[in-house]
Amino acid sequence: MSYLALARKWRPRTFTELVGQEHVVKALRNALDTGRVHHAFLFTGTRGVGKTTIARIFAKSLNCESGVSSEPCGQCPVCLEVDAGRFVDLIEIDAASHTGVDDVRELIDSAQYAPSRGRYKVFLIDEVHMLSKNAFNALLKTLEEPPEHVRFLLATTDPQKLPVTVLSRCLQFSLRRLREDEIAGQFAHILAAEGIASEPSSLALIAHAADGSLRDGLSLLDQAIAHGGGQLAESEVRAMLGTLDQDIVLRLLEAVADGDAAALYAAVEAVAGFVVDYGSVLGDMAVALHRVQVCQLLPAAGEAADRFDVARTRTLAERLAPEDVQLYYQIATQGARDLSLAPSPRIGFEMSLLRMLAFRPEAEPGGDSGSQAQRSAVTTAAAVPAARSASAGPAPRIAAPSAKVAAPTTTAPAAPSMPARAVAAPGVPDPIPARIPASEHVIPDPIALPADTSSWMSAIEQMGLRASTRQVADHCTVLGCEGDALRLGLPRALDALCTPGIRQELEQALSAAVARPVRIAIEFVAEAGDTPAQRSAAQQQARQQQASNDFSTHPGVQAAMAAFDAELAPGSVRPL
Repeated sequence: MSYLALARKWRPRTFTELVGQEHVVKALRNALDTGRVHHAFLFTGTRGVGKTTIARIFAKSLNCESGVSSEPCGQCPVCLEVDAGRFVDLIEIDAASHTGVDDVRELIDSAQYAPSRGRYKVFLIDEVHMLSKNAFNALLKTLEEPPEHVRFLLATTDPQKLPVTVLSRCLQFSLRRLREDEIAGQFAHILAAEGIASEPSSLALIAHAADGSLRDGLSLLDQAIAHGGGQLAESEVRAMLGTLDQDIVLRLLEAVADGDAAALYAAVEAVAGFVVDYGSVLGDMAVALHRVQVCQLLPAAGEAADRFDVARTRTLAERLAPEDVQLYYQIATQGARDLSLAPSPRIGFEMSLLRMLAFRPEAEPGGDSGSQAQRSAVTTAAAVPAARSASAGPAPRIAAPSAKVAAPTTTAPAAPSMPARAVAAPGVPDPIPARIPASEHVIPDPIALPADTSSWMSAIEQMGLRASTRQVADHCTVLGCEGDALRLGLPRALDALCTPGIRQELEQALSAAVARPVRIAIEFVAEAGDTPAQRSAAQQQARQQQASNDFSTHPGVQAAMAAFDAELAPGSVRPL
């Protein structure tokens, strides 16, 4: 007897044998057991997740000689013929090779005849999205109102290409990708039944390479069994798949964490010795960084790291800052996408690693290499604005040096004060200025509670409001202030803008500006009177008028207008 591939030999024949897809199985079981069987079903999902298998089991359940049930007997001639793929009333059509309207018309003509052996005539159309537009149009009427003895089972990997008119006539079931543990568990069950020895880590590698498809995973399992001579070892599976040992991936990340360029290059040379796809190496690094981030933020879930050494993963999680892990993850994924643009895959791979090394934050002088080093980049970035703010202020004067300098005979004007700088001895390098902490910002002096429009405008400028809050504040006028309470007037036409959140933000910002808690009461009035918005509009109009007058009265402009008999277009002049 010829060898039968594992994917065919172990194809599920009942709903119980299916791996995953519990949500779909539950709905189909209930439909069969209650007799509420729709005339058209659409199964969607990626390849190898069970679309055609579920459709065949469903067709067998409809036509089993023991009756319509979610548990077909599997022993009657109908069940056996469906399993063998030769049941005459289960008509499987590959839409990829039967795309025309003539093929659909032949299907419609066949649907008019009663089933030969079974209870229902079932049409299983695989890759239904490949049908042409005219074929879909020809199928619509029969799909909407088929004969009582006809059921349609449609399967596709790309439901977005189906017309809405087809989707609306079907019950749609989306099949999910299988988890790696589900695929590895099915592998273990099959290998135990086949009597083949295996290492659990090798099954995990194949399950990961299957990418959610059990059929692809079984094909890889067949290949791994042949490659390993009837047994599965992790080293043999890695060699077959061309994947790296987890140790090398962790070595790369540890070298990046250490900032050790020599160790990083040595790990790259080890990677090159495997002649693997550099994009997959960057993908493995992204997976490892994901495990590191999980260990940092979800320690309990981090214990489930099975592809990478848990202890080393936890060590990396302690040494790297969470924001650095996010940065390295982004570099790895972006580098994998940009490999096709690099002069060679290895150059692109090395540049991605060097980018991680170049963006590594420096350690604080005199500090430890742990969490303080991880946060130094953030501290440095935050200190730059503070340093600029500090340097913008007047520098303190320093005492004159003790050495006497001959004064010139003529009196010179006083030179402007310069920033203080200690005089260093010859040959001694200048001292490195101390880092200014990010928290040392210049705090402005408190202002008085606004009492009129001018002081209210000054307070608005100092409060630093958001655009929506600033819009409300600009249209308010000061009605009065008593103690720590400020009364503002806002036109009734703008009452929708004054939400509780904006009122609260305005009160908090003013409290911070006056350095004490204040209360703001906003009253809605017919006319707000003198407001910052009106003053700004008046100032803008005055500047516009002044700019127009200055431009039109300029001698050069008047000469040009006289020479060309030109006129000044209204609104064409804008103030600077």
